[in-house]
Amino acid sequence: MRGKRSKQYRKLMEQYGMHFGFREPYQVIVDAEVVKDCKKFKMDMVSLLKKTLHGEVKPLLTQCSIRHLYASKSEPGMDQTIEKAKEIERRFCGHHPQDHPDPLSTRDCIHSVVDGKDTGRNKHRYIVATQDHELRRELREIPGVPLIYINRGVMIMEPMASSSASEKARGERGKFKAELKTTGKRKRQEDEEEETKEGEEAKDGGEAKEAVGKAGGEEQPKKKKKKNYGKAKGPNPLSVKKKKKKPGPPGQKPKKAEPAVAA
Repeated sequence: MRGKRSKQYRKLMEQYGMHFGFREPYQVIVDAEVVKDCKKFKMDMVSLLKKTLHGEVKPLLTQCSIRHLYASKSEPGMDQTIEKAKEIERRFCGHHPQDHPDPLSTRDCIHSVVDGKDTGRNKHRYIVATQDHELRRELREIPGVPLIYINRGVMIMEPMASSSASEKARGERGKFKAELKTTGKRKRQEDEEEETKEGEEAKDGGEAKEAVGKAGGEEQPKKKKKKNYGKAKGPNPLSVKKKKKKPGPPGQKPKKAEPAVAA
């Protein structure tokens, strides 16, 4: 597997894990044709599934798929293919031979396993490896179904379908809105707690000062009088000129002070 494609698959599985809850070991439903192609191209199915999905896997084969292999027993090399298929864990599909003499088609069987109640959900988080084009088309309509197929001996994982991408986007928007709501609520709570704390500290500080003043017999400091900036002030006496004495009529001498008479 090329490095670029491997990196894409790893990121794709991370998205499936983050948004749809996929966890290791990944449950992979394989159909009869995938088992045949792995034998035809001499592919180690389990090893390639691990490399493609970047994790531990648990391959599953439905009862109908194993019956399809037995129905093809006349084909060359099918005995070895069937023996290899017996090593794969069986997935109960509920299509008993007593009720269904002929096995259901790959499309009907696997679709019923993935979404048996037609809820449009991949409840058990199955990954589907199938060569059936019609089945892959139907499963693309169900959000969160990774799809794998084999093309000329190469195991390919499809890009995320539009239904899965839309579901992923809705989930991201929902998480973003929830985070905004939670952040706003937490911020309001922190502000309220801070205001309450400041009020309590101010109250405790005032009571402590009052108690100290009473204990020491000190009077509370008087409030400073506010300056009346609107009231007009008188002139500065140092800046006022002294009044000059008026001179008398011309020719008149100033009177001398008379000597005091002794008693």
